[in-house]
Amino acid sequence: MRNRLSLFKKLFKHTFIYGLATVLPRMLSFILVPLYTRVMPPGSYGEVTLIFTWFAIFNVFLAYGMETAFFRFFNRESDKERVISTSLISILVSTVLFIFLASLFQESLAQALNIEYRYIKYVIIILSLDALVIIPFAWLRAAEKPFQYAIIKILNVTLNLGLNLFFLLLLPKLADTNTKGLLNAIYIPDFEITYIFISNLIASAVTLIIMSGSYLRTRFIFDRKLWRQMLGYGLPVMVAGIAYTINEVFDRVLLAEMLPENIAKSELGKYSACYKLALFMTFFATAFRLGIEPFFFSHASSENPKKAYGLITDYFVVLGSVILLVVVVFTDVLKLIIEKAYWEALPIVPIILLASFCLGIYHNLSVWYKVTDRTRYGAYFSLVGALITIVINYLLIPKIGYYASALATLAAYATMMFLSFIYGRKHYRIPYNLRKIIFYSSVSILFSFLSFYVFDRNLIAGSLLLLIFLTLVYRMEKEILRRIILSFTSKSN
Repeated sequence: MRNRLSLFKKLFKHTFIYGLATVLPRMLSFILVPLYTRVMPPGSYGEVTLIFTWFAIFNVFLAYGMETAFFRFFNRESDKERVISTSLISILVSTVLFIFLASLFQESLAQALNIEYRYIKYVIIILSLDALVIIPFAWLRAAEKPFQYAIIKILNVTLNLGLNLFFLLLLPKLADTNTKGLLNAIYIPDFEITYIFISNLIASAVTLIIMSGSYLRTRFIFDRKLWRQMLGYGLPVMVAGIAYTINEVFDRVLLAEMLPENIAKSELGKYSACYKLALFMTFFATAFRLGIEPFFFSHASSENPKKAYGLITDYFVVLGSVILLVVVVFTDVLKLIIEKAYWEALPIVPIILLASFCLGIYHNLSVWYKVTDRTRYGAYFSLVGALITIVINYLLIPKIGYYASALATLAAYATMMFLSFIYGRKHYRIPYNLRKIIFYSSVSILFSFLSFYVFDRNLIAGSLLLLIFLTLVYRMEKEILRRIILSFTSKSN
């Protein structure tokens, strides 16, 4: 029990720190939504949204699974310096090649992506700067330096946010009051989109400068055999990442394309704004994944790792079930983050929350194909999810609008979760406590449904259901909760 508590103490500590690095920046990014919609017309905001969608897709291509491959081989190989060096050289060369080709075909690239030509240079530079810090950030996680990771991530987004506020709000006012000064000289009217990308570029450049020590300290030894092994491991992860990104962002593209032109942008805005209310589950799942991914690989050769993997998933479901119900119950409080004009899409919130919950469980279940070097299964599952996303959106958007996108997201992630569980039992059977998982998730989903749809988001009824659920959790888990609390408050390790 003591070893188990020590394991959980370390895991949840890292998860909290990674969560801080993930949740706080994204919470700050909420400010940008009303800011952008205030200073830009819908067409301009649509342009920004489209470009950020392509950012998400190209980030996966430029990483090509090397981050996950780095974790696998960093923990497996005795010569860790060789793994670091080979990974850094691989990303560096591929990024330089991308800059060369993208710059050579800028006009064609802009046309293919439906992006105005004047923005394509910013896109290329920002993507390249972000690619160059993939391995340095992965090394911080692999070396179990979550504090450094969190500080640099938060600095990046805080700088980005500050620059956005300066360029979009403060600079126009200062330029008006100082008509002959420097600020007036650098202020350009109707330059909002470019200012947004300048802010991103500066933040990414500062981050690379901070992380450049990884390149300066490396002896630059390139192991071709190791690189081929890492590439073979990572490319299926890239395919899975592309499919995952389609699941995450492609519905926006389809909504904009398939809805009637006179309502497409407004419907997309309502959907995207209410989607953000469900990000609390995504924050938790992402933070948990960042904390456990290095743990999965570092404990793969330990005594009885399957039992530890099972326990981690069990407690992810417990915590996730609580978060699902909490967000659903307090949706009418959280909706105050967004403007009233967007509230029409609130019924998608429980659907997206449940979809994110399924995705979080899927990431926990994915340990089997990562530690057994069967990453191609991750690609298969994600491709199935992407296919479901595209088909459901294509068939149902003309009939039910953004509800189709929400249902497609849930169907895709639930299918991926079940497929990973079924195949995992065949190839790397982990002793999950299925009774506990099914009980907590089922009760949470039932109470969420009652609170949101039956009691029509009545805060008193929802709070009562939440209190009942929390009481169940406490009564069933009080012993492990007591031991965890004692382990955290204890002075001993």
